[in-house]
Amino acid sequence: MTKVLLFALVSCILTQNQANLIGRCDLAKVLHEEDMDGFEGYSLSDWLCLAFVESSFNISKVNENVDGSSDYGLFQINSHYWCNDYRSHTKNLCQVDCQEMLNPNLLSGLSCAKKIVSGAEGMNSWMAWKLHCSGRPLSYWMTGCRLG
Repeated sequence: MTKVLLFALVSCILTQNQANLIGRCDLAKVLHEEDMDGFEGYSLSDWLCLAFVESSFNISKVNENVDGSSDYGLFQINSHYWCNDYRSHTKNLCQVDCQEMLNPNLLSGLSCAKKIVSGAEGMNSWMAWKLHCSGRPLSYWMTGCRLG
């Protein structure tokens, strides 16, 4: 029940802002509710850093790549491997439409990101995380955030 209320709150916050940006601490709460703290050895700070370096916390971000694929949503999930955008050949390993990665309830994007992180490369699957987050002190990402 609390997950439903939390996702409803996030959706309202996004609607009020009329942008599809989610606040750092609001995202931390959602990630905490989804048990992503410590998931596959990565902290909430790792997840927050990933979302920032990939999309600047913009849930609706779509980036077109030179290879014809696109990256979608908060974690910039690639259409060639992970989701189906109906424009190019896709492996669709998350078995989801890419447009779902843009959904303010975040469930599809979080589920797919978990699947990616569960793979052999973990968060190293994202070059931006590897360059800007890996091996760095990240505790400041949680500064001022209350999870309870």
